[in-house]
Amino acid sequence: MSILNVTNLTHGFGDRAIFHDVSFRLLKGEHIGLVGANGEGKSTFLNIVTGKLMPDEGNIEWAKNVRVGYLDQHSVLEKGMTIRKVLKSAFTYLYEIEAKMNALCNEMADAEPDALMTIMEEFGTLQDMLDSHDFYIIDSKVEEIGRALGLDAIGLDQDVTELSGGQRTKVLLGKLLLEKPDILLLDEPTNYLDTIHIEWLKRYLQEYENAFILISHDIPFINSVVNLIYHMENGELNRYVGDYDKFLEVYEMKKAQLESAYKRQQQEIAELQDFVARNKARVSTRNMAMSRQKKLDKMDIIELAKEKPKPEFNFKEARAAGRYIFQTEHLVIGYEEPLSKPLTLTMERGDKIVLKGANGIGKTTLLKSIMGLIPSLQGKVILGDYLYQGYFEQEMTGAKNNTCIEELWREFPSFSQYEARSALAKCGLTTKHIESQVRVLSGGEQAKVRLCKLINKETNLLLLDEPTNHLDVEAKEELHRALKAYKGSILLICHEPDFYEDFATKVWDCSNWTTKL
Repeated sequence: MSILNVTNLTHGFGDRAIFHDVSFRLLKGEHIGLVGANGEGKSTFLNIVTGKLMPDEGNIEWAKNVRVGYLDQHSVLEKGMTIRKVLKSAFTYLYEIEAKMNALCNEMADAEPDALMTIMEEFGTLQDMLDSHDFYIIDSKVEEIGRALGLDAIGLDQDVTELSGGQRTKVLLGKLLLEKPDILLLDEPTNYLDTIHIEWLKRYLQEYENAFILISHDIPFINSVVNLIYHMENGELNRYVGDYDKFLEVYEMKKAQLESAYKRQQQEIAELQDFVARNKARVSTRNMAMSRQKKLDKMDIIELAKEKPKPEFNFKEARAAGRYIFQTEHLVIGYEEPLSKPLTLTMERGDKIVLKGANGIGKTTLLKSIMGLIPSLQGKVILGDYLYQGYFEQEMTGAKNNTCIEELWREFPSFSQYEARSALAKCGLTTKHIESQVRVLSGGEQAKVRLCKLINKETNLLLLDEPTNHLDVEAKEELHRALKAYKGSILLICHEPDFYEDFATKVWDCSNWTTKL
């Protein structure tokens, strides 16, 4: 049974085409991975099918009475809402049914006998709906999902605007799973999630009976939960049966076949053109030349897709730092309340240290406290000599109305137009990206702009807060290579062991120090 039909979808932003005549069909129970490079339009596609964006052309048709749940990259939670309230809002439609039942109770008091029977029948139908959807155990279901996602450790009455990025993602994911929609649309759900809860989500999706569409650049995660891949590239959407590894195998084979056919055709075209050029003037061979020309005119020309610019991240390195990068003495981090026990830590020149642990236990706070961006509650940080720091934040701050090139000039005002464009292009951004406002770029493209600022600054210490979030596979592999080759010191927050295992010299588990567990 078809849940969603998309036909002849065409869409773009300004002169930048995203989709051209795309069609898509989702069947009941399908587990789909939607993959493609940053900026190919994966999030835009989900926004179009959920009605958040209107397409330039095409039809989107949902089956009747289908309930859709959408975990959006950019969802915002309102101040004043607690975790419990957000989770319980998953059952808004049931509370509306309860309110309708209460209104029917009031009507019963003054109803005539005939009308009373009709009202009681409707009341019974609504009562059955509440019973079948476990309305009277909502509180225990909220507590259960809170425990599964580790939200009970924070406290379900915590204001959602005080949460870390990972904790907010968990709240939105918890609400979505409580809604039990007919189809889940998940846009990079593993971003900001810690390892334990990525594993929990993996098991949940493996056993999920309904359909889902998943956008993710976490290949092991995709491989473990999907049975179909839709690949988005150059305005097209192509279907492949199997997991990501199977898709890649078939995709590379098709690409090689197309390149081979293209070379053969180009050779044939050259030979035909040469024959026509040499023989069209001669009376004796003119007919043969005309025949060859007709063959050329009718030929269905094979076109190869334009190669996307591959990112190159080569960090500029400053002079060597002193022996010690930093030392902490009885450091207690936090804001109003402590997030850690007193910490005495040392980082030496050349160390590449990973901070791991659950969301909300203070990894980002520790990073910012070491840099001096926020004051510590107790103790002190002693920074080493000759430090040239480079900091990658989780999310982009500042004026998103700037174009990419303006954003780079804020950091490097002495760059010429050529230098700025070259620097952004080396990070995998096209001319259209470079001239676009930052706010219209995808999360991965915005991350590449921030990385561009970082690699063009001379550093001997990199402080990186989840830099792999939003990056596509190619960019992630290139960043991994660049960090492995980097001669300076690295302090990295990351939830992907596959990314850091072969270059990290130490892994610090922050759950050993936190006061939040």
